[in-house]
Amino acid sequence: MVRDVSGAGSARPGSSGSGGPGDGRRRGFVRRLHPLDWLAGALLVLGLLAVATGLLPSETAADEMRRVGPLVVFLGTVIVMAELTGRAQVFDVVSAWVARAGRGRYPLLFGLCVLFASLTTITLNLDTTAVLLTPVMLALAARVGIAAVPLAMTTVWLANTASLLLPVSNLTNLLAADRVALSPSGLAAVMWLPQLASIAVTSLCLWVFYWRRGRRGADRYTPPGPPVAGDPVLLRICSVACAGFLLAILVADVPLWSASLTAMVVVVAAFAVRRRQELSLSLVPWRLLVLVPGMFLVVATVGAHGLHALLESALGSDNGFLGMLRSAAVGAGLSNVLNNLPAYLAGEAAIPVGNHAQLLALLVGVNVGPLVTPWASLATLLWFERCRWHGTRIGMGRFLGTGLVLSVAGTLAAVSALALVT
Repeated sequence: MVRDVSGAGSARPGSSGSGGPGDGRRRGFVRRLHPLDWLAGALLVLGLLAVATGLLPSETAADEMRRVGPLVVFLGTVIVMAELTGRAQVFDVVSAWVARAGRGRYPLLFGLCVLFASLTTITLNLDTTAVLLTPVMLALAARVGIAAVPLAMTTVWLANTASLLLPVSNLTNLLAADRVALSPSGLAAVMWLPQLASIAVTSLCLWVFYWRRGRRGADRYTPPGPPVAGDPVLLRICSVACAGFLLAILVADVPLWSASLTAMVVVVAAFAVRRRQELSLSLVPWRLLVLVPGMFLVVATVGAHGLHALLESALGSDNGFLGMLRSAAVGAGLSNVLNNLPAYLAGEAAIPVGNHAQLLALLVGVNVGPLVTPWASLATLLWFERCRWHGTRIGMGRFLGTGLVLSVAGTLAAVSALALVT
C-alpha cells in the first residue's frame, strides 16, 4: 500500500546535494514504495501501453474495465472498513476471547483459532485475514507466551483454503460468481461442502505439521486477562457495521460493492467523530486499486497472443469429474508459478461458457492450491511481510514442503466434494 507522505522527506533549502523541497518529497515517496507497489504500477503501465499500441483492442479493454469497476469499488471499501475495524480492536477483543475460551488447553485453542481464522476469511476476505488477523495472532502469542509459528501458519493457510464460500471471501469468487450468474447465497449453496472439505484437510495438516505436542513445544498455556477496549463505543459501532455487511450480502443479496460501501461509510463516520486523527489517505489500498485493473489488461493481452490457446489445450472441455480434477490441477499449478488471480483470469477465458462445474473446479484450484510458493497469492505475500515485520521467522523449506502436501490434498478433497453437489 502506498502511504500518505505529504510533508515527509523534505530537504532543507540550500542543503548540500538538495534540489529543493520538491525533490526531497519525491525521494521520500520513492523510498516508501514497496516492491509490490512497483509491480502494481508496472502492470498498469504495461496494460495501458498494450491498449495504446493496439496489442489489446480498445473494445476488449473497455469490456474488461466495465467488469473490473464494481470489483475495484468493493476492494477499496471493504479493506478500508476492515482496517478501521481492526484499529477499533474488534479483532483484538475476539482473539483474546478465543485464547481465554481455550482455557490453557492447546487442542481447544487450536479448534477456536481455526474457527476464528475461517470466519474472518469467509465473511471479510482473505487479505483481511493476512493483513489484520496475522499481527493480532502474533501479538497474542507473545502476550500469552505460546509458539508464534503455529498461529501464523493457521492464518496464512486458512486465508487461502477458507476463501471458497462467498463472493466476498476472494476476488476470484467475485469473478466466478459473475461468470456463472450466482448470487452470494447461490454460490454458498454450491460451495459449502467443498469449503468444509478444504477446512477439514487444512485443520488436519495444521495439527500434524505445526500444532501437535512435538511441534508446539508445550502442554498448556496461560490464558490472558479479560480484554479491555480503548473505545467501547467505537468497538460496538464497527462490530455492528461488519455484522450488517454480512447480513446484507447473505439475506438481501445486494451488490457487494454497495454493501461494503455502506458499511465503510458507517465505520468512517464513527472514526470521524471519535478518532478523526486516524483517518488518512494511507487507509486506501492504492496497491490493489492499481494492481487489479493492470492485471486484467495484461492477462487479456497475453491471452489474445498465445496463452489462451495453450490453456485451452491444457484445460480441455470435459465438464465431468476428471475434467474438474484437470482444471483444478492446472489452476493450482499456474497459481504457484505465477499468481492465483492471473491464473484464474486466464483459465476462465479458456473454459467453455457452459462448463460451470469445470469453472468452479478451476476456482477451487486457484483458491485452495496456491500454498507452495510465497508469491502464489497476494494474501501470502502480505502475510510474509507482516511476519517479517513482527520478527517471526518462517523456515522456507518447511513452508514449501508442508504447503505442497496441503495444496494437493486440499484441492483433491474440495474438488471431490464439489463433484457431489454439482
